[in-house]
Amino acid sequence: MGRDFVNWLSKFRYSIADFSYYIDFEKVFKNVDSIKIELNLLNSLIGSKNIENDFEYLISRYPEVLKCIPILLAVREYEIFAGENGDVKLYTFDKQINTVEEYKIFMKKTGLFELLSNHIINNLYDYVTGVETGLDSNGRKNRGGHQMEDLVEGYIQKAGFKRDVNYFKEMYVSEVSRKWNIDLSAVSNQGKMEKRWDFVVKTDNCIYLIETNFYGSGGSKLNETARSYKTIATEMKSVKGAKFVWFTDGAGWKSAARNLEETFDVLDDVYSINDMQNGIMKEVFK
Repeated sequence: MGRDFVNWLSKFRYSIADFSYYIDFEKVFKNVDSIKIELNLLNSLIGSKNIENDFEYLISRYPEVLKCIPILLAVREYEIFAGENGDVKLYTFDKQINTVEEYKIFMKKTGLFELLSNHIINNLYDYVTGVETGLDSNGRKNRGGHQMEDLVEGYIQKAGFKRDVNYFKEMYVSEVSRKWNIDLSAVSNQGKMEKRWDFVVKTDNCIYLIETNFYGSGGSKLNETARSYKTIATEMKSVKGAKFVWFTDGAGWKSAARNLEETFDVLDDVYSINDMQNGIMKEVFK
């Protein structure tokens, strides 16, 4: 008896966020501590009554403080384009390339002199900690994807497989083809497309090519994913010795249920977190 799609979809999760999903404070503190000395030097400018002269003196004595300036604007790069009326200049901060006057213009025009001289902040270490926290929150989408990968990998290991022995992470089509002498041209457009699989599980009987994802919210990406994996599922039917397996979940799929169901109907090996919890790994990888 085939599985019931509606019942299967009803067990999808709203979230798989763990406690480290929201902010990676270890990374935040590491980033701030790496420039702690320079930030404390810049603290001398807070409340300055003659900030342009004080800034010029500071960078003449300690030019290394320049590398802290981009993060004050929530920018991680050391090279920043900025200007007015289409007249844009490149400012470099990991080493002193621009003139002192150019750096002073940058500080003034971006509002950083105002931030420092008028006591809008009291401590740059605390300020940058807040900036880093905000920037790190942008990484939640990537962490969500990695959490699903980590979850799937955990269940692969519980099924008795060992990394780099009989299961492998992030392998390209060409790598799989070379390692096991298998023809995957059907899913690589005759070798013209280099797809990367999240995991590959190898048993005595079969090579399992695995994709994983989790969608907590809807969007056009879900429909594209479902259509793409439907195509892969169809192409893989002509490949001997290999199978395509998809682990997915997330309440976002409920807004793209029709497209997901189309893939569900042609791909026997599409599973959810609930399936993994019920021991599907040992049934699939034989």
